[in-house]
Amino acid sequence: MEYFTMNKSTSSLINVWTQPDPEEIGHSIDEFLSRLKQPTIIQLSGLDDSRTRVISTLLHGNEPSGLYAVFNWLKSGKQPAVNTVFFVGAVTAALEHPRFFYRHLPDERDLNRCFKEPFDDYPGHVAKSFLDFLKEEQPECLIDIHNTSGSGPAFAVSICNDLAHQTLVSHFVDRLIVTNLRLGSLMELSEQDVPTITVECGGTQDEQAHLLAIESVDRFLSLDDVFQYSATDRELEILYNPVRIELKPDATIAYNMAPVDGVDITLPLNIEHLNFGVVDTDIQLGWLGERGIDCFQVVSHEGKDISQELLRVEGNQLFPKQPVKAFMITTNPIIAKSDCLFYAVTCQG
Repeated sequence: MEYFTMNKSTSSLINVWTQPDPEEIGHSIDEFLSRLKQPTIIQLSGLDDSRTRVISTLLHGNEPSGLYAVFNWLKSGKQPAVNTVFFVGAVTAALEHPRFFYRHLPDERDLNRCFKEPFDDYPGHVAKSFLDFLKEEQPECLIDIHNTSGSGPAFAVSICNDLAHQTLVSHFVDRLIVTNLRLGSLMELSEQDVPTITVECGGTQDEQAHLLAIESVDRFLSLDDVFQYSATDRELEILYNPVRIELKPDATIAYNMAPVDGVDITLPLNIEHLNFGVVDTDIQLGWLGERGIDCFQVVSHEGKDISQELLRVEGNQLFPKQPVKAFMITTNPIIAKSDCLFYAVTCQG
C-alpha cells in the first residue's frame, strides 16, 4: 500500500507523506523506518494552519532519538498547535545493517555537512531539495534533533544568541553552545531568517535521551507560541565559540586504558565522563605516539592552527594547556577520524 504523495517543491529523492494515520506508520520504530524507505517529509495540519514549524530528525543515521519522538507523536494521533513538518533525513544509512549503526553510508558525505554548496552528489541533492521545500514553506522555526557521539548531558547549538533562539532552546535543554563554525549544517538556516537550533539529546545509549526528545517534542508541538518567554523558562548556561579538536587525515587512534603501541593517540575508554566538566591543566586526556601534538589540527575561527595553544605534552601524556570545557567527546574511532575527537571551549576568568 502506498502512503506517499509528491510535492512540487521536492524531487523524487524525498518522499512526502501527508497526514499519516497512526495505524499506517507501523507498530515499532523499526517498522516505521522500513516504511519510510528514503528521506521523507511528513506533513501535519495544525489547529492554526497559517503557521508552520519544522522538526528535523535522523540527519545522522545512528542518532535515533528524534525519530522516536516523531513516531510517538504520530502514534498519539494528536493535532499540533500549528502546521508541522517532520523531516527524516538519513533513512538509507539507518536502514543499513545493523540498523542505526551508520552515521552516513561509507561512500557518501555526511548529510548534515551538505546544506551549502556544492550540491553535486546524492546527499547534496537531498539537502538542496529540502532547502527548496523550506524556502516555499517559510516556517516560523526549525528544530534539528540529534544524539551526541558519546555519552553525556543534553545541550543545544545555535549560530545566533538572540532571545528568539534562547527561548527555543529553553523548551528542550538548559545549556546552549553559540558557535561561529560553519560546516554546512542545517542549523545554519538561521542565517536565512528562520530561527533554527540543534538539540543534542545525549548519547544513544543514555536512557534519558529518547525520553527527552519524546517529552520535549510533545510539549513543543502543543504550544501556541514557542517564542513567548516566561518566568518558568530554564535559565541557560551559554558557552561561546567552541573549536574542534580534530585528527589529521593520516593520524591513527585507539581507545584503551593504557597507551597502545604504534598509534598516534590513545584515549582512555572512560573519557566521556569529561563531557561538560571543567578539564583543568592537570587532567590527563590520553597518550601520544612519536608524532606528539603533530597528529592534531585545531583551527581557530581566524583559520590559525592553535593546537600548541590548547594542548601540551609531558613525556607521552596529553593534557590541556589551559582549562577547557569539553563536549561531544566520542569513543567511536570512526567518528573521531571522520568528524572530530571533541569540541572545546576555553574557560573564562
